[in-house]
Amino acid sequence: MDDYRQVQINDLDKKIEETKALLTDPELAEMAKAEIESLEQQKQEIQKTYEGNAGSENVREDLGERNVILEVSGAAGGEEAKLWGQELLRMYSRYSQLMGFKIEVLDEDVVKIEGRGVFELLKYEAGVHRVQRIPTTEKRGRVHTSTATISVLPELEDIDLHINPQDIEFEAHRSGGHGGQNVNKVSTAVRLKHIPTGIVVNCQTQRFQAQNRELAMEMLRAKLWEIEVEKQHGEIAGLKATQVGRGMRAEKIRTYNFPQDRLTDHRVNKSWRNLPSIMNGNLDDVIDGMKVLETQQ
Repeated sequence: MDDYRQVQINDLDKKIEETKALLTDPELAEMAKAEIESLEQQKQEIQKTYEGNAGSENVREDLGERNVILEVSGAAGGEEAKLWGQELLRMYSRYSQLMGFKIEVLDEDVVKIEGRGVFELLKYEAGVHRVQRIPTTEKRGRVHTSTATISVLPELEDIDLHINPQDIEFEAHRSGGHGGQNVNKVSTAVRLKHIPTGIVVNCQTQRFQAQNRELAMEMLRAKLWEIEVEKQHGEIAGLKATQVGRGMRAEKIRTYNFPQDRLTDHRVNKSWRNLPSIMNGNLDDVIDGMKVLETQQ
């Protein structure tokens, strides 16, 4: 059984044992029994999912095969950083199109990329991307430095990471984006808040509230999984050398130097030329260059 599922089962076993201690309390016994049954059912569902795939090597449950939720946020550099973040999002969207992957916009700076092995390809792209260039608004020709942060998380299902509905605070609101004449007349946009962690996600790209809610739940699962990875200190197989964790994400991984037409990855100490081509989605050589990180796990 893969490490992540084992972590889930161990966690459920712990909760079951803790709940069993309540069976001796007459006032809580009935509630505890129902909770134990629910936890046992969750455990069986996880085991069944693994057993159903265990007989086929082609249907191997591997995080590397998952779709990706990719989020870009501007960091240091003000408006220029925001623009840089948008350019990075376009770069990854263009790369995905060239690879034949499906792109779905979840929020202003969040996309879902669907395709075989997407997470395996993009998992090393998470981190701080620094740009050095002369902004179009710069009058004196000075080179400015800005940064944007990339988050790359695998798409998860409820069986991978179950969220208690009671922990969710739901709000429907009107879309704030541009669109057809009805876009702002109906409360189709969704905002979810995970009460225990305070994480908030938004989704407003779909026409129907139910679709936005489903996509928002996917985003929330991915963010909660990110926290779980940090708790496990990188012990989940295949993730030790990635920049998935929020703390690791603060690391500056790349510099895009436009005056010198050079991209440098600081983890592998390697550079590539022709930034216009790279920014247009031609990332094959760069992504292939990250494979050396596999040996550092």
